[in-house]
Amino acid sequence: MEALLTSFIAAALGQWGDKSQWLVADLAARYRRPRAILLGAAVAALANSLIAGIGGGLIHPMITPRATSLLLAIAFVFAGVEGLLGRRPKPKGEAWRQGPIATAAFCVFVFGFADKSQFVTAALAAQFNAPLLAAAGAAAGTIASSIPAAYLGERFHRAAPVRTIGICVGLLFLVTAFVLGVNALRLT
Repeated sequence: MEALLTSFIAAALGQWGDKSQWLVADLAARYRRPRAILLGAAVAALANSLIAGIGGGLIHPMITPRATSLLLAIAFVFAGVEGLLGRRPKPKGEAWRQGPIATAAFCVFVFGFADKSQFVTAALAAQFNAPLLAAAGAAAGTIASSIPAAYLGERFHRAAPVRTIGICVGLLFLVTAFVLGVNALRLT
């Protein structure tokens, strides 16, 4: 259960101000069908999270518990730095003539592949040896962070202090990484 809750919180917080969240807002503004955009984003989030969870499950038996803690610390460093440097991407998917579900699923999948949430999910799956729970939590967290973007659309960047939240989450991830790293190296 720890893997589910931890990956949910990490993904829900980590996606604030992330390029996938901005993409959902841009697509929602373009198509004006927030439920369809959310469905496509949910499919992509589930696919990316399953890939990460399965990858973490494959890593778990190959490395020691200390190494999994260090892997998790490195994943949080990556997430923290990306959170601090995060910028709004250029809109994608304008040339697509498929519907909103297919466009959202494809574009969010591509934007989310090898993203910070995917690395953190893989590391959590390895840490807790619970790939499906980590994947489910991360997918749910990603979907949760996409809801306001989908329903607010073009108003999203004005309605929420996205940049401030991204910086705060980035700092939180860096502090978490430091604590995990110190504990994994047994420096306390």
